[in-house]
Amino acid sequence: MKHLFPLAFLMLFVFSGTISAQETWDLQKCINYALENNIQIQQQSINTDYYGNELKQAKKNLLPSVSGGLSNSFNFGRTLQYDNTYANYNSNQTNGNLSANVTLWNGFTLQNSIDKADLDLKASLADLQKAKDDIMLFIAASYLEILFAEELVQVAEDQMEVTKLQIERTRKLVDAGSLAKGSLLEIEAQLAGEELNLVNQQNSLQLAYLNLYQLLELPSTEQFKIAEPVLPVVKANGTLLNSMQVFRNAVNIRPEVKSAEYRLGSSKEQVAIAKGSLYPSVSFGADYYNSYNNKYEDLVGDKISFNDQLKNNERYGVGVNMRIPIFSKGQVRTQIKNAELQVLNQELELQSTKNVLRKEIEQAYTNALAALKKYMASNKAVESMQEAFRYTEEKFNVGMVNSVEYNQSKNNLAKAKSDLAQAKYDYIFRTKILDFYNGEIIEL
Repeated sequence: MKHLFPLAFLMLFVFSGTISAQETWDLQKCINYALENNIQIQQQSINTDYYGNELKQAKKNLLPSVSGGLSNSFNFGRTLQYDNTYANYNSNQTNGNLSANVTLWNGFTLQNSIDKADLDLKASLADLQKAKDDIMLFIAASYLEILFAEELVQVAEDQMEVTKLQIERTRKLVDAGSLAKGSLLEIEAQLAGEELNLVNQQNSLQLAYLNLYQLLELPSTEQFKIAEPVLPVVKANGTLLNSMQVFRNAVNIRPEVKSAEYRLGSSKEQVAIAKGSLYPSVSFGADYYNSYNNKYEDLVGDKISFNDQLKNNERYGVGVNMRIPIFSKGQVRTQIKNAELQVLNQELELQSTKNVLRKEIEQAYTNALAALKKYMASNKAVESMQEAFRYTEEKFNVGMVNSVEYNQSKNNLAKAKSDLAQAKYDYIFRTKILDFYNGEIIEL
């Protein structure tokens, strides 16, 4: 144990030196890095690109479809000749065709498919924004966790400094015969406990940094130190945004609600698409055909040239085609009913999303209000504990209280400061959540 604390402090010194040698990142830089490198956001971005391609394809489905074919065959034995008679010879024939088709009307299925794909893309974009919002909240919480851990380290260091000063005073009193040596030993034992507490707080700080590195998808070897922001002052008469007011604003701007609304619209378009199969479809088509045979001859036995065959063999035509659905074994009706059920399900999903959002805002408001009350109570407790410790320290210095009472008073003060720090950062984070739901950017 005699070698434990020097070794621990050496490790912490090396760690602190490593951190201080790195660059400083503020909250916005952490958020920007996470938005660019977070895997979940990248996956959602790929998903958005997929729906973008689906929309492009839905629009291109309005264009005509054009196809062509080319075939070559070798014929042996009896072969149909140019004059529509058969003869025995070997020949080589090439056939070519080109056709085009465009849908004129099919129950508005094509346009409804475009509208559906557009809504699916908007829903995916809203999901992408929701993923970004979530990572921003996680980064802000982790950032504040580091600030909280640093403050606890400072409290532990301040506590040790007070104990070291008291050890010097007590040693002088013991040397002068005013106090028993046991008082000095008890305070030195208290210092050992405070050294261990400092080590624990330093470890908590290191773990808080590690949590932030992992959120950023950043290797722990690439370390940095967060910037110390100017935190808002917590005021006793501070007012919080009303939870219902925040909800009324949030329900109109939050991406998760927008996503649910877009998916509801998409499900309605799917109903229209399914109903389109009940109507006739009309299309316009055109085709062209030609062929060449290397053995074709005219009536006098002369070989027919390539150009002449192309002129003589070409065929082309245009036409309008109507397809009328008569009986499909109930498949279309089933598709319509299933699409209508999906609309009902998406309506419930939208309501559920709004309910979850309202609960989250109410919870954030309640937590912020509780944190504010705790902060005010903790602030009074710190003031009282500081005065009580000052009084106890004065009495201890003249031998009116023992070291146990002195250490108890000092520990009470340290705990009150820790509670105050926790309440402060908890309140700041909860208010930031409310501001975020209200459409404001997270800033420190």
